[in-house]
Amino acid sequence: MNGPELAQLEMFAQIDELVRRLNDWQEQESTWAPLSTSQALVRRLLERVETLRIRLEAPLVVATFGGTGTGKSTLVNALVGRECSESGRQRPTTTQPVLILHPKTDAESLGIPLEDFRLVRQDAPILRDLVIIDCPDPDTNEAATSGSNLDRLRKLVPHCDVLIYTSTQQKYRSARVGAELRQAATGCRLLFVQTHAELDSDIREDWREQLDTDVEVDDIFFVDSLRAIREQEQGHRPSGDFGRLQELLSTRLAVSQRVRIRRANLIDLISEVTQHCSGQFEQNWPAVEKLQEALDEQRDKLVASMSEKLGDELQLSRNLWERRLLSSVTQIWGFSPFSAMLRIYNGLGTLLASAGLLRARTSAQMVLIGAIQGSRWLASRNQEKEADERLERISSFGLDDNLLREAQLVVSGFVHEAQFDSELASRESLEDLRKEAVRVEDRFLGDASQRIDRIIDDLAAKKSGRITRFVYETLFLSLVGFILFRIGRNFFYDSLFNEAAILKMDFYVSALVFFVLWSALLLMLFNQRLRRGLKRKIDDLVRELIEHRVASGLFPKLEARCREVARQKDQLAAIAESTETLRNQIAHGSFFH
Repeated sequence: MNGPELAQLEMFAQIDELVRRLNDWQEQESTWAPLSTSQALVRRLLERVETLRIRLEAPLVVATFGGTGTGKSTLVNALVGRECSESGRQRPTTTQPVLILHPKTDAESLGIPLEDFRLVRQDAPILRDLVIIDCPDPDTNEAATSGSNLDRLRKLVPHCDVLIYTSTQQKYRSARVGAELRQAATGCRLLFVQTHAELDSDIREDWREQLDTDVEVDDIFFVDSLRAIREQEQGHRPSGDFGRLQELLSTRLAVSQRVRIRRANLIDLISEVTQHCSGQFEQNWPAVEKLQEALDEQRDKLVASMSEKLGDELQLSRNLWERRLLSSVTQIWGFSPFSAMLRIYNGLGTLLASAGLLRARTSAQMVLIGAIQGSRWLASRNQEKEADERLERISSFGLDDNLLREAQLVVSGFVHEAQFDSELASRESLEDLRKEAVRVEDRFLGDASQRIDRIIDDLAAKKSGRITRFVYETLFLSLVGFILFRIGRNFFYDSLFNEAAILKMDFYVSALVFFVLWSALLLMLFNQRLRRGLKRKIDDLVRELIEHRVASGLFPKLEARCREVARQKDQLAAIAESTETLRNQIAHGSFFH
């Protein structure tokens, strides 16, 4: 396999990959109107691609079209070298397309609806590698109604590989023909021919200046078709620009370049469609961005309204959780002087109530004190129960129907403006929003009490480390040791050897006061550390619950659609970029050198 053949296969592979990517792209589900429209356009493109594949080995299809009286039929006769299409006074206006082909050419392989043509077979050398179509005059009818020349022309253009546009000096700046030229330029190689060279002036530079702003024309010819016919009848090769045009069609655009032209036409067509679709996306994309901003704004608004309420609900039970935390700390700490003080502090209410029994003088007093103690125990149990109920209420207090409805109405306006399916944010989807909320709640709030217990256990373990215990035990025992040292020194040394008096009760009262104050200070410092840590953990839990609560927003389906549309937009942009790269390679002949 030589180099050009390998390069040709590589080009085919790249084009086939582009077609596959386009086919995958247009098959994706869409609820965005511009995307659906673009997918429909791509489907029509793929149908035409299939037609081009069928016609790959068929002769090149060359069509002539232009305004009335521009000499199209005369040009066709000159190209073939004999009379095959009525021209001039015999039939001044072309109304039915004429298909001119070689007797050995299989007309069925062209993929053209033959019933719409008048077939003419001529044994001419130029027709061995191409067929010629004499198209209807586009400016004969004012409107492109069904069956009109304009309608016929538009149906013919997709079947053509090369278009020869004919015009005269009198047709310069014709709005109708210019519009048809712009429409026909996509997917075909375009040649421009100014006819009536025997009568008109050469204004090709003016044509080139005008056409450069609208379409890309490979070359412009200035021909005299009647002289070319006479020259061929005399056995001479046509001279001038007509000879150059005939040589281009019969040699440079026939056998050797047929596949290249059709592939280039296909790439031009794909590029035109993808660029058009990308332009539609860019035009409508600001509305989608506004919708995304509205969704984010509604989510942030709900987060702000929920976070404060959720924090308040959790903080209401903080005292209960502090007692649980302190109990967990004492269990981890084990038995030690300071942990004993922690246990006394944690059970101070129970101890005071129990001490009241010692003051009872009668059975009635004991019953009364027992009733008070029982009511306190019931109150404590009720507090724990209320704390658990608050955790259960978290999932329902923030997202009431009024709040959901307000968000839904706001988002619905942006959905309509962005041209999404209105059902994505319709009234019927309110129930779906509730179900989505319940699903998130079950996943993130179903074990809220267990998460609180884990926070307490983790925080207790963190605040009861060896260093913490050593510091607090040392500080606590320092005063106890000092008091015991003073008592021991006074009793065993000063009273025996220095004849000092035994410490009086005032010392013990003062020592007890300082002991209580010192213990209270250490307990206050330790509890303050626990409270700060617990509050920080609760705040973190609040933020985590809120973020998980609305992490996907109140309109998850709509947000998913926005992300999907953005992904499809990027996919189309990548396809358009690949198409443009391949188009440039073909234009510069990278595959053919």
